[in-house]
Amino acid sequence: MTASGKIGPDRNARRFDHDTTRVTQWWWIRHAPVIDGGGRLYGQEDLDCDISDAARFAALGALIPADAVWLATPLSRTQKTLHAIARAAGHEPEPDLVAPFLEQHFGDWQGLRWDEMEARDPGQYAAFWTDPSGNAPPAGESFAQVIDRVAPEMERQTRRHAGRDIVCVAHGGSIRAAVAHALDLHHERALSLTIGTLSLTRIDHVEGGVLNGRGKAWRVVGVNT
Repeated sequence: MTASGKIGPDRNARRFDHDTTRVTQWWWIRHAPVIDGGGRLYGQEDLDCDISDAARFAALGALIPADAVWLATPLSRTQKTLHAIARAAGHEPEPDLVAPFLEQHFGDWQGLRWDEMEARDPGQYAAFWTDPSGNAPPAGESFAQVIDRVAPEMERQTRRHAGRDIVCVAHGGSIRAAVAHALDLHHERALSLTIGTLSLTRIDHVEGGVLNGRGKAWRVVGVNT
């Protein structure tokens, strides 16, 4: 959060942190709205997205630091969104594609509406809802497992690009998982987070720890802005 109360590059705060330690700033952006999602749980299906909101892309592009590292997932909707933001900012990045930041895989339920899932197997559907963040859909993965794959990749990318700005265009599930890792949230609590399309979530990694080295390494600057 900048002194003005808005999320964006705060170079004064960055210099203050760098007086004593190194800060890696993550700029998580959820992809643009999926076209013809139809209320279905699309998960890792490779669906197209709507990049017609020029004003929103311009606003995001104005926030992104010029020398950032760019990441996306292997799904076309994140790459298409990334390039729309980059064009609005006058950049032409070649993003790294990072599979561990993919959306949750919903297995046999992928592409279905909730009522269709229930009709297909009422017993399995009811069992899933006893622990919807810890249970996996049939042949899929749980949200807890999403956190388990996002967290180590976050740490790896932070080591690889230490002290840089990292722009990552990803998915609602993987961005929730990133916040869960930063705040050490239980997977059930992390599902309470709202991550809207084309929203920005800012997370910092402070080498040596926040609170003058007495706190943990991660801090959350803003969620779903």
